[in-house]
Amino acid sequence: MDLLIGNASELATPTGGDKEPLTSKRMQKLRIITDASLAITEGRIAAVGKTSKLKSRFRAAETIDAKGRTIIPGFVDPHTHLVFAGSREAEFEMRVMGTSYMEIHRRGGGILQTVGETRRASEQELLEACRRTLKVMLEHGTTTIEAKSGYGLTTRDEVKSLRVMQQLNRTQPVHIVPTFLGAHAIPPEFEKQPGKYVRLVAEEMIPTVTEHRLAEFCDVFCEEGVFNREQSRRILSAGKKHGLMPKLHADELSDSGGAKLAADIGVVSAEHLLYASNEGLKMMAEHGVIAVLLPAAAFALMTEKYADARRMIRMGVPVALGTDFNPSCWVESQQLVIALACRQMKMTPSEALVASTINAAHAVSRAGEVGSLEPGKKADAVILDVPNYNFLGYRFGTNLVNKVIKEGRLVVDRG
Repeated sequence: MDLLIGNASELATPTGGDKEPLTSKRMQKLRIITDASLAITEGRIAAVGKTSKLKSRFRAAETIDAKGRTIIPGFVDPHTHLVFAGSREAEFEMRVMGTSYMEIHRRGGGILQTVGETRRASEQELLEACRRTLKVMLEHGTTTIEAKSGYGLTTRDEVKSLRVMQQLNRTQPVHIVPTFLGAHAIPPEFEKQPGKYVRLVAEEMIPTVTEHRLAEFCDVFCEEGVFNREQSRRILSAGKKHGLMPKLHADELSDSGGAKLAADIGVVSAEHLLYASNEGLKMMAEHGVIAVLLPAAAFALMTEKYADARRMIRMGVPVALGTDFNPSCWVESQQLVIALACRQMKMTPSEALVASTINAAHAVSRAGEVGSLEPGKKADAVILDVPNYNFLGYRFGTNLVNKVIKEGRLVVDRG
């Protein structure tokens, strides 16, 4: 073996979720091994088990003593807006004073402010900002993320953002799954002609993005005042025609029928879902659409409204968790997301761990490679400086990570 991690107080991992995401009561079942060990060779997991058994079977070039600590899979963050320039701290103060998200948007703030700053930024400036963000994410245990474009809103600037992701995948350890989100907002120059912008996205941006193989998914912000259901359907249909798997921002600010549309189109994941209807959620469960819930985004909105995770789990909707990292929800820590999910959405620690690992991996079509600690998978693992996984959510506001292993390589050591 290249690496043998041994003597862990506990190893906690989802199991049996490679072919389809875990739902309902299966989200509460983890494989728990005490006095655990993890054997790694050539970047892959070779074996998981009791330390005594693995030490008798294997010799390793390098060993890590995880005594008193917990091993879990590397977190998968299935919803981020990684590439942007600038910040929006003035908007934060407006929210504190009671200004709504859409009112800020109508005043030219929010997404549109960031669009202006991102358009002015060079590719190198964006690259350096993203590297800083990814370093913090990795230090908090996230080893795979989905990243959306959407702060360019021109063909040139959307391509610029996606090329940044492409470069980052070659130069740093966090694996990035790229999503094209040209339909994030109607840019100012198309304010009076939204239909013309929809055509631009469907007929120019998507073919350009796919020609250069810059994205795997296509997403749309389907919401009143942004893109309606018909516009969203047209864009996602164009994306599917060009080989992009569909995702959908749905029912974040109102019940706009996004959950029903997501099921009807057959998206991989519908995201946010604070106002999703029972009918929409039932359809999502029937079609296996993953609900990517973003409690940090709800926390940032300051409306005290969170997605109803308990209802979704009860209905059999597969649930994943993400940060929604962006300039209005500036959070890099999946640990904090788990704490919010447990406290505000009443998810159990086991459900939250499943939602942050194997189910999140399904939301980015990587469940065969990451999301659980099982032989043959990529050796993406996190060693937590706590004795069991229940400390996730229970202890918050601090970083519990001791070490991070990415594809068998020690990439973070806070010991």
